[in-house]
Amino acid sequence: MSETSRLCRVDKFVVPDAAREEFLQRVRETHQILRRQPGLVRDAILEQVGGPGRFNIVTIVEWESQLAIDSARHAVMQAHAASGFDAHAIMQRLGIEADVAHYRELHD
Repeated sequence: MSETSRLCRVDKFVVPDAAREEFLQRVRETHQILRRQPGLVRDAILEQVGGPGRFNIVTIVEWESQLAIDSARHAVMQAHAASGFDAHAIMQRLGIEADVAHYRELHD
């Protein structure tokens, strides 16, 4: 079988307990923007409930193509700029660590 052209962005975060509510509010706001973008296949916001992993919040967004990702990134950047939201500054202030990457599903 061939590999799919769909791409997933997987963001993993270490979020201190004191920052959880504010961080999740911002994540939910961003996902509301993403859900209105063409090319979105599915998204999920996950919270760790067990296991030894250090990342306690994970988001996954699947896109139809790189073009859809690029368009969505632009839309999010515009929305954040319009509202004065600086994701990097907030993550630094809240002490949040992030690991962000794009993935492609592999098929046998």
